[in-house]
Amino acid sequence: QLSSRSQASSRNSEDKLVWSGWFCSVFGDDLSENLPEDFTSLPLFLSHGAESYTSLVGSWFQKTFDCCFRRLAISPQNLSWMVAMWAGCKLDRAASAVELVFSVPRLAQPLDISYAIHPEDAKALWDTVQKTPGEITQEEVDVFMDCLYAHFHRHFKIHLAAAKLVKVSTAVASAHCDGIVKILQSQYLPGVLMLLTELAISQIQ
Repeated sequence: QLSSRSQASSRNSEDKLVWSGWFCSVFGDDLSENLPEDFTSLPLFLSHGAESYTSLVGSWFQKTFDCCFRRLAISPQNLSWMVAMWAGCKLDRAASAVELVFSVPRLAQPLDISYAIHPEDAKALWDTVQKTPGEITQEEVDVFMDCLYAHFHRHFKIHLAAAKLVKVSTAVASAHCDGIVKILQSQYLPGVLMLLTELAISQIQ
């Protein structure tokens, strides 16, 4: 944690928390290969606060412990998995829309396309696609995404498959391709962290 204290405040006053970070691994031991028995692996680092502080802390760790700090890159395929999994989650309260953001390549000016789906419609679609509850296959994720693409093309005559998926947002969590993730439902925290841990380990190995 990083805290700040103004010069005008007294010594007994509480410091203001400006940044916090956590090393973590959720089921990482099951995913890591060839680790010594007494070795603790924490491949994922979560931070909350200004990017400048994250960079400062990351540089200190790299110099002090000879390790590597970098953003977790999330591919369009991984984002597709996330939106499929999270769109199918049951929630106790009203959910926000499922949103996908695409970046259109090879344009002089940047152009993003935002595609919002009613959460109940997204869940109904996933329920028709998923064959075995609790299990997800690449084929099911592909069918789910293809259905969304077909619906969008039918209304707007735009092939989203030609664009790059850069962000997904659901009531469970949101994720951006550059590694910015926000977890919105505490009940699904272990599952989200397990997925992020798996991604981190795959990029290390």
